[in-house]
Amino acid sequence: MILLSCFQHLRPRRCSPLAGLGRGLGPTAGSRRALRVLVDMDGVLADFEGGFLKKFRARYPDKPYIALEDRRGFWVSEQYGRLGPELSEKAISIWESKNFFIELDPLPGAVEAVKQMANLADTDVFICTSPIKKYRYCPYEKYAWVEKHFGPEFLEQIVLTRDKTVVSADLLIDDRPDITGAEQNPTWEHVLFTACHNKHLQLKPPSRRLHSWSDDWKAILDSKRLPRGQAT
Repeated sequence: MILLSCFQHLRPRRCSPLAGLGRGLGPTAGSRRALRVLVDMDGVLADFEGGFLKKFRARYPDKPYIALEDRRGFWVSEQYGRLGPELSEKAISIWESKNFFIELDPLPGAVEAVKQMANLADTDVFICTSPIKKYRYCPYEKYAWVEKHFGPEFLEQIVLTRDKTVVSADLLIDDRPDITGAEQNPTWEHVLFTACHNKHLQLKPPSRRLHSWSDDWKAILDSKRLPRGQAT
């Protein structure tokens, strides 16, 4: 039900406070098709790694931990499990707890950049995020986090899905290196957002990175735009 409801949000908006941003009242002769950008939440907008480490050390002060500069691999629980079998479950318990997601700090420049992106002409921006399977707190807190940092108008721009490959877009900015799912050939280009766990990876061309929100994200968007007058 969550996935189906989120696809409804991919329709162009006409009544929300952001309806006119970048799109005007609708396509006109010679106008470009709006560029659709999906932006991941944890590790791209919200500081998942920093928030996790802070709470892990507070809850388990006598247990070993992995400093951010030593993080390798997307799955935190797998690396902690290699330190000790019980540490994997202890790691998971952190992000399954109440208030974990809502209390994450925004990454530097993230909120400002995405708000600016949403105001660009011919640009549709959606926050595309995967909730954890233990859903008691996570989905609610993700919505609450977006409202807290972006305002209630951005609630229309949230896509919750466990499979991002089935969401149609031009770009996906995400810190996970390997994004797979039901669709073997997603419509979007995956731009890897640099995080502590992936900074050591060497990408093969034509794969691209966005190193931080101070990086030139506008140039990446512009590289995907069709010349004016062309549409698909």
